[in-house]
Amino acid sequence: MSRNSLIGSIPASVGELRTTLVLDLSHNRLNGSIPSQIGGAVSLLELRLEKNFLTGIIPTQIEKCSSLTSLILSQNNLTGPIPAAIANLTDLQIMDLSFNQLSGSLPKELTNLSFILSFNISHNHLQGELPVGGFFNTIPPSSVSGNPSLCGSVVNHSCPAVHPKPIVLNPNSSSDSGGRSLSSNLRHKKIILSISALIAIGAAVFIAIGVVTVTVLNLHVRSSTSLSAAPLTLSTGDDFSHSPTTESNYGKLFMFSGDAEFVAGAHALLNKDCELGRGGFGAVYRTVLRDGRSVAIKKLTLSSLIKSQEDFEKEVTKLGKIRHHNLVALEGYYWTPSLQLLINEYICSGSLYKHLHEGESKNCVSWQQRFNIILGTAKGLAHLHQLNIIHYNIKSTNVLIDRSGEAKVGDFGLAELLPLLDRYTLSSKIQSALGYMAPEFACRTVKITEKCDVYGFGVLTLEVVTGKRPVEYMEDDVVVLCDMVRGALEEGRVEECVDGKLRGNFPAEEAIPVIKLGLICASQVPSNRPDMAEVVKILELIRCPSEGQEELE
Repeated sequence: MSRNSLIGSIPASVGELRTTLVLDLSHNRLNGSIPSQIGGAVSLLELRLEKNFLTGIIPTQIEKCSSLTSLILSQNNLTGPIPAAIANLTDLQIMDLSFNQLSGSLPKELTNLSFILSFNISHNHLQGELPVGGFFNTIPPSSVSGNPSLCGSVVNHSCPAVHPKPIVLNPNSSSDSGGRSLSSNLRHKKIILSISALIAIGAAVFIAIGVVTVTVLNLHVRSSTSLSAAPLTLSTGDDFSHSPTTESNYGKLFMFSGDAEFVAGAHALLNKDCELGRGGFGAVYRTVLRDGRSVAIKKLTLSSLIKSQEDFEKEVTKLGKIRHHNLVALEGYYWTPSLQLLINEYICSGSLYKHLHEGESKNCVSWQQRFNIILGTAKGLAHLHQLNIIHYNIKSTNVLIDRSGEAKVGDFGLAELLPLLDRYTLSSKIQSALGYMAPEFACRTVKITEKCDVYGFGVLTLEVVTGKRPVEYMEDDVVVLCDMVRGALEEGRVEECVDGKLRGNFPAEEAIPVIKLGLICASQVPSNRPDMAEVVKILELIRCPSEGQEELE
């Protein structure tokens, strides 16, 4: 209901929207206060009330909306302090309270919001010292500007020092008895200070000895651990029924095909100089096999969620058999109880994200290449869904581009490898995929199906066409790609929906249907999204109507 001319106040009955995921009343003329009954909307993921005429305080009952990821109340006339209860919204990723009349100091509890990606409290009347720690260590000055009474390193304004009150001696106590008493007290204090100094020096020496002892022991343990973990048992072939050794200090390295030896030896598996990137489930490294092939090694960081070696090998065997032109191949694995590595095909040209957002303008991705990437990604996902595998984490950093410009979907099957992975852990680990996540992730009563991949694919499609990220953070606003594209398309501003780097070099008869398909895939309602197999057929029809007619002739 955003961008209308709605007037009046927000009704208290808003609290009855217990299954609503998104409440967007922004860009209207609403007045009055935010009703405390808002806490009844317990399933809310996004609450957007910006650009209205709302007054009063931010109700503390908002903490009951525990699934909130976006809280945008900017450009109103809200007053009072920022409630500490907001710190209980532990899934919060976007918080924008800018351009209001908020006052008081910032609650220190806000540092507990570990998933915050965008934080804006600029242009209010806040005061006092900015909290230290958490996301406050990385926020830009613009996010807190316009609050003259705020102090701290971020605003480059030091807080006034608090000095202890000086001890003032009574000048009238100059009598002989008073002098003797004062002299006696001073001698007594000197003795106490001397004893305190000796105790402090002794404690410092004791602590120093302790630190040295612990350091030496730690170095000894590290060296012994590294020596015991060095041996690797290498194996090749198709037999997974045996484990070469039962000793916990030994690991099992298995390649589905080819040589299991590495050019620089096993110790180079996790060479930091060859790190390709990091994600929610682990870091990725590049290394070279004896036969000259490069591979990408993913170190999993959720070892505690893997039930056993048997379960791990059972699932990794299934994934190792998956071969498709648009999927990154799993070529092997390494196992110890405390360390699990996945050895994947290395794709030389990097991620789609890099090509869209980090490449130079002269190396612009053409429309033909973009269409191929969208179609290839769709084919890869359709193949996974045919095998009853849900990806869960579709985003442009997980789509890789090979030498020929073909898309290859990577990082799939992690949910199969981590059987104890619950919805909360999964959503927290893929929080970097903000904008791609289907709304049902935050609703515990809705079953997660392959339709969550369709949602991510829809957002990815719009990202490829527009060249814009799923969520863009402006100085005083947050632009959600789906909303922007939908609004521009409805108003006939198609040129705003296509990457300006293309300079108009794209066929509108292909671009517009692709954009509409992306919006349909990114529907808020899972049942409204098509299957990926249907998406592939639609894309092939969009591209080939004329070719099909020529063949018929």
